[in-house]
Amino acid sequence: MNTYPNVTETKEVLKQLVSIPSPSGNTGKVIQFVEDHLANLGVETKRNRKGGLIATIPGENAQEHRMLTAHVDTLGAMVKEVKSNGRLRIDLIGGFKYNSIEGEYCEIQTSNGDVVTGTILMHQTSVHVYKDAGKAERNQQNMEVRIDAKVENAKDVRALGIEVGDFVSFDPRVKLTENGFIKSRHLDDKASVAILLQLIKRIKEEEITLPYTTHFLISNNEEIGYGGNSNITPETVEYLAVDMGAMGDGQSTDEYTVSICVKDASGPYHYELRKNLVNLAQKNDIGYQLDIYPYYGSDASAAIRAGNDIIHGLIGPGIDSSHAFERTHEKSLEQTEQLLYHYVQSELVSY
Repeated sequence: MNTYPNVTETKEVLKQLVSIPSPSGNTGKVIQFVEDHLANLGVETKRNRKGGLIATIPGENAQEHRMLTAHVDTLGAMVKEVKSNGRLRIDLIGGFKYNSIEGEYCEIQTSNGDVVTGTILMHQTSVHVYKDAGKAERNQQNMEVRIDAKVENAKDVRALGIEVGDFVSFDPRVKLTENGFIKSRHLDDKASVAILLQLIKRIKEEEITLPYTTHFLISNNEEIGYGGNSNITPETVEYLAVDMGAMGDGQSTDEYTVSICVKDASGPYHYELRKNLVNLAQKNDIGYQLDIYPYYGSDASAAIRAGNDIIHGLIGPGIDSSHAFERTHEKSLEQTEQLLYHYVQSELVSY
């Protein structure tokens, strides 16, 4: 049996995932997609009260459990104000900067379910009118949504059903290149969700009996800090978050290997679990990098903060330009899936 993942299929699942708008707080459609996907694999799931999804695969040992998580919620925005000029002021959902969404196409989902398209722009965009177009600060005061409808005032906007609190999602602009790159918004963390779905499929198709009962949590509030901090069974010993590896100056993470995080803003991850992950990578000829993410927190760190008595870890594919115009390569997806494949069949670390 081939132990390597079908990365072409993983990419197609990823393309479907990023094409479904799901800013934190409005993830119902993408959770339904994942739920249906797992149902087609014959995997039973349940939703928690926060709207996340949990799939459980029984293992030989039902007294000690594992949990793996990836989050399906993304960055986004909300309508902050319907402006008198017929445009919208927005409030950001998640940790990113206004400059990363300037010029982006977007969708406004009204509370009655209608979708209105638009573009996120500086108010002072036209260089023919505004002398400071290039120098004005990219902030909430200056950025606005230009709606694709004939609207001249706030009354016109509200006639479309748009109101304060409506969700705004960004066009992912997903593109799969012939040489293996995946360019898209929201690879954080839908790349990892696609990997987990493929991992579950392999476990089912290869009829693998896992050594421990293993839960897969698809969380839906990670970008705002509390996606994976609950619904962790008392039997859970190891909790592994699968989330993006952050790239940049001083970082080891790249787009072609799996990133194993040793520390982030929450502090060090469990040393013995990290060593086990490295050993599995070396033993199975899996490309990996060890790294520290200085301005980062995961579902695993949220679970620790919530008081769960668990061994926690974090791995994921390397993502360039995180929380902006993201990119990774199929090799990183492949290496991450390989490590997870071997990890879920390994023994728990000592504690």
